[in-house]
Amino acid sequence: MSRRPLDDADYARLLAFRIELRRFLRHGEAVAHDAGLTPALHQLLLAVRGAATASGPTVGQLAAALDVRHHTAVELAQRAEQLGLVARTRDARDQRQVHVRLTAAGRRRLEQLTRSNLPAIAQLASRLADVIATDRPTAD
Repeated sequence: MSRRPLDDADYARLLAFRIELRRFLRHGEAVAHDAGLTPALHQLLLAVRGAATASGPTVGQLAAALDVRHHTAVELAQRAEQLGLVARTRDARDQRQVHVRLTAAGRRRLEQLTRSNLPAIAQLASRLADVIATDRPTAD
């Protein structure tokens, strides 16, 4: 990061990014609610789909990815399972571990949510790029 003093334009870009970030979060919450889900359930589906494990992430891995307590991840997985969006299975080698996988319905719902969020993600990325581009080191 550059050590140059921050100027009014820097703060204006940071403010624009923060505003866009809040818009993105509100948009994501509205999209989840419109799809009949809580934002937390939407995040759970994304964490399951984004995990790079064939058997699905464990509940503990989901708790870490969502930055929630283990029992909160258990509750979210139970609610998603009741809605038919995920399936939970015990690990064959370690019965204490529970893996979570998306069902076909969960995959479809997540794809719809993600497609609805892509324009907002692009706008947010553009604002972040503006902030980052202005903090390149200057030649001395």
